[in-house]
Amino acid sequence: MGIVKPISTGARPGQPELVWYVSYGSNMNAARFGCYLAGGTPAGAQRGFPGCRNPHPPIATRGCHLPGGIYFATESPVWGGGRAFHDPALPGTTPARAYLITAGQFADVAAQEMYREPDGDLDLSGVLATGRVQLGPGRYETLLCGGELNGHPMLTFTAPWSATDVELVAPSAGYLRMLATGLCDAHGWDITRAAGYLAELPGALGTWTPQSIAAVLDGSQAGSG
Repeated sequence: MGIVKPISTGARPGQPELVWYVSYGSNMNAARFGCYLAGGTPAGAQRGFPGCRNPHPPIATRGCHLPGGIYFATESPVWGGGRAFHDPALPGTTPARAYLITAGQFADVAAQEMYREPDGDLDLSGVLATGRVQLGPGRYETLLCGGELNGHPMLTFTAPWSATDVELVAPSAGYLRMLATGLCDAHGWDITRAAGYLAELPGALGTWTPQSIAAVLDGSQAGSG
C-alpha cells in the first residue's frame, strides 16, 4: 500500500490554505469541474481547459446554498447561450455545490473562467474582510465570500453588474444539462425538481419550461421549448 502524500497548498502567510469554491453554474457537474483541475474538454463543450498547476481532485464536496439568486446573461463560447451569474440582491437562496480545494487551485479556476492561463495566486484578504472584491471588469472577476463552512471560507465569483443591468440571454440545452446534473448530484434532487428550478430562473423563464428541460435531461430533446 503506497504512502498518501498531503497536498502542498503553497499558501502565503496570512492567506487561507484551503477554501470552499462554491459553484452555482456548470461546475456543479463534478466531471466538468474536473477539467478545470486536471485539464481537458468537458463533454458537449466547444473548448478545453489547461487545468490547475495543482491537478489534485477536491478534498471534499457537498451541497450548499448561497443567499440571492441566479440569472442567465451574456453569450458563452463554450456552450452557446447565456451564462449563469449570481446576484446576492435577488430574492431567495441559490442551491450550489462546494468543493474544498487549495487557495492556489481557486486562483487557477478563476483564471480559467476568464480564459486565461493559470499564472499566480490571488490575495484573498480583501474578500475575506469585506465579503466582496472586484478584481477587474470581467464577467467572473468579482469575488464573493459566503461565510465559512467547517472553518474554511466559502468563495465564489460573479459579474460586477446586477441582474437588472444586463440583457438576459437564454441558456443552451447542454449548459442546462450540466447545471441539472450537478444539482441532482449535490442535493439529491430528481430531474423534475431540477428542471422546475432552472425553468424559473431569469433568462430561462419564458424560453424554457420544466417539461422542455426535463426532456433534454432525458435525452429526448436537444432544443428549447
